[in-house]
Amino acid sequence: EKYKPIKSTDWKWTMANDYPKEKNGLKVFSCFACGGGSTMGYKLAGCEVLGCCEIDPKMNEIYVKNHNPKYNFLMDIRDFNNLPNEEIPEELFNLDILDGSPPCTTFSMAGDREDSWGVKKKFREGQAEQTLDDLSFVFIETAAKLKPKCVIMENVEGLTKGAAWAYMQRIYKEFKDIGYEVGHWLLKGENMGVPQTRHRVFFVAVRSDIDFDFDSLDMSFNYEPVLYKQIKCGSHESKEGKKAKLARMAKPGDINLLRASRELDGKDNFFSERVQWENDVLWTITASGSDIWVENFGYKINDLEIIAASTFPQDYDFNGQPVKYICGMSVPPIMIKRIVTRLIESGLFDYKLRK
Repeated sequence: EKYKPIKSTDWKWTMANDYPKEKNGLKVFSCFACGGGSTMGYKLAGCEVLGCCEIDPKMNEIYVKNHNPKYNFLMDIRDFNNLPNEEIPEELFNLDILDGSPPCTTFSMAGDREDSWGVKKKFREGQAEQTLDDLSFVFIETAAKLKPKCVIMENVEGLTKGAAWAYMQRIYKEFKDIGYEVGHWLLKGENMGVPQTRHRVFFVAVRSDIDFDFDSLDMSFNYEPVLYKQIKCGSHESKEGKKAKLARMAKPGDINLLRASRELDGKDNFFSERVQWENDVLWTITASGSDIWVENFGYKINDLEIIAASTFPQDYDFNGQPVKYICGMSVPPIMIKRIVTRLIESGLFDYKLRK
């Protein structure tokens, strides 16, 4: 009974009705805020999110529209770190949680990885030419500046693999150097009641003067998988062309269109076009686009399903921007809700209760 999987029912929700009316007193500030996936997770857990720092004007406009932040910094986080302390609200120096999801395309297993590390270019995540692989360390500088009691940092699973492990070691060292104890966990959305196979590494860093035992923190999750057929909804536009034809040729066991491509014309093509089966959890939603074809049909998953799979609220205002991009770039709110709830249960924030 103790290890019986938990049924997830909170992945479909609205901002209008489902934020808790009573807050827990924890104050949060979010960096690399994007569409506010993390922000919504903190709010669902009962926290007060004071504001954000975001470099992309379009993303920032969406964030402001949906979350109405008290403090909004539209700028590169490097510029935020260089602000004189007197230009930063006092509340931000008394945070319970500093949140950050540094852009992670350079560590993705589907990207250029090592070839892009240290190289300046104009990424879609920002408006200026910049490097992305060092943003975790820039964010640690933000932590050194604001000195929050806890830092939660998220990145892709690829950060834990291969040559990127050197970055992991440096992250630990730099947190230690500024006075934080740190741990990391590879968490899987499908085990957390999230209707997609989103795998992310989460760092939790706690200021050394806070009495906390990391051994008391249980980050294992055991939720029933939410299958694609449970979130399947709305209409689907039937497609024409080569990929749609291959999708209609899908057979049980296919994870992409590669086998169908070999069968049709003997070529090893379309291995990045994924096949979704109704009795499986949905593939990871990516920002680059929906390349997910539904079993035996010539159509792709739709926006309503992307919203549900990303545990975004049903009343979220995308402000005319592509749903797949906003959701693909954002942390699923339910993942953050689960993490913060566990942190609260572990006793990390008991100092609030003692006050």
